[in-house]
Amino acid sequence: MSFPSLSEDQLDALREISNIGMGHAATALSQLIGETIYLRVPRVTVTDIAQVPELLGGAERVVAGITLQVLGDARGNILLIFPRDSAQRLLARLLGSEEEGLLFNELGSSTMKEVGNILASAYLNAMGSLLHLTLIPSVPLLACDMAGAVVDYVLIELSAAGDLALMVETEFHGVDPGEELIKGHFFLLPDARSLELILDVVGGRR
Repeated sequence: MSFPSLSEDQLDALREISNIGMGHAATALSQLIGETIYLRVPRVTVTDIAQVPELLGGAERVVAGITLQVLGDARGNILLIFPRDSAQRLLARLLGSEEEGLLFNELGSSTMKEVGNILASAYLNAMGSLLHLTLIPSVPLLACDMAGAVVDYVLIELSAAGDLALMVETEFHGVDPGEELIKGHFFLLPDARSLELILDVVGGRR
């Protein structure tokens, strides 16, 4: 089974689960930063991952890409992408520093990996609870590069799987609605067998 063959009801179920999962991720991020973080999910769509660089503003735009494997009852990959300016704002909030280049030093890199781990774990925990599946994230990997290079790396890793993903576009902001948003894109890339398993469970819930 592939994403294009999914019914609208199945896509709606995946979107519902993703919205709940990202809500849990926002709560986890709030706890990490120590202040309330609000989350908006403007859209949840199925996309060809090869088109991701264009969605992010072009293949040459510098981004922070965090990749994790999904292990347990279902398998696949998660890709988190933050535009460079959003990653810098996030690190400034977490580390209490406005220093330029935080993304490219050791502390900034380890912090971004931890952010990826926390967000992916919160998402997978929520999804696993809803579907009664055990879903575990692997150790995160971070790549700070042009969007095209980050996506090429992921496509190489996924060479044995499909190249379509469920994209959850997210916007984080604090209590002040006028502050600059921290934007990110969250991609869930289940393998074909795991997608069938997830949809079987979703069908049983409805």
